Amino acid sequence: MIISRAPLRVSFFGGGTDFPEYFRTEGGAVLATAIDKYSFVTASPFRSELFDYAIKVSYRKNESVPDVAQIEHPVFRECLRLLKLDRDIELHTVADLPAFTGLGSSSTFTVSLLHALHAYKGQYVKPLELAYEAIHIERTVLGESVGCQDQTTAAVGGFNVLEFHSETDIRVHRLNLRPERLAEFESHLFVVYTGIKRRAADIEGKKMKALAQNRKMLVQMRRMVDKGRDLLLQTSSLDTFGRLLHKNWLAKRSLESAVSSSEIDSLYQHGLDAGAWGGKLLGAGGGGFVAFIAPPETHQRLREVFTGRFTLDVKLNASGSQIVFDGAS
Repeated sequence: MIISRAPLRVSFFGGGTDFPEYFRTEGGAVLATAIDKYSFVTASPFRSELFDYAIKVSYRKNESVPDVAQIEHPVFRECLRLLKLDRDIELHTVADLPAFTGLGSSSTFTVSLLHALHAYKGQYVKPLELAYEAIHIERTVLGESVGCQDQTTAAVGGFNVLEFHSETDIRVHRLNLRPERLAEFESHLFVVYTGIKRRAADIEGKKMKALAQNRKMLVQMRRMVDKGRDLLLQTSSLDTFGRLLHKNWLAKRSLESAVSSSEIDSLYQHGLDAGAWGGKLLGAGGGGFVAFIAPPETHQRLREVFTGRFTLDVKLNASGSQIVFDGAS
């Protein structure tokens, strides 16, 4: 048996500039971190001649099929095709958090699955190559309207500025944060769930249709990546980072009306009123988690304001995709 795991992510600045439709001409970048919440995949062999099916996959539902082409789940189907695995394999996936919540779970699953399949075949794959394969599956094979940051963070892990030049040329710049600075930043991060799920690709598709009119705003959002990085690498108070994040959220809201809603705007304002310096809705928008930057002494007040809503404690700078168990070794 093989067990892989890949981390989810929190992205602070640059979202939207990680789409090839934008970065091929303008250049893109994001400031993002892998977190200690994961997507797991298990891959194990079985003797199909003893069963009436050749492949089994398990997620929200179970599929036992005679050939790859009959698998309904598109990512399972196309990753198996890419790795030329057509029988005698059983795959299962579990995750620490549900899909469609703004933490990059869909792409993280793709990375974790590809990593498990490579390991199942006895193949080593470099982290960035894993990211490029996942981008190929999602964008080229499945035609999804997704960017390139989620696959990259899931594959390489860490706290980074990611620079995008092409779908196969992504530069990873690690943030060498001192442990005490990272701990300080974690203590200021407050993440709360809106309770709303949405498909990121649906919202991103709308943004891409408005790319020409949004280009000027995206250029400004790209510049915030460098400002945010510099603020983290300094020793100054994190209030400036929080206020820059607020500015980024206002810019993100302006890209497409579906990014926010009256319910989300109200939740966000409650966070500011409770003492947060700033924040943003994570992922494409429309729902999922909101991340606030707030002084630690205000976090109890924030929990009271958001009573009844799920809050997420996370550790940042998590490792990238890994094989955590290999029964053959």
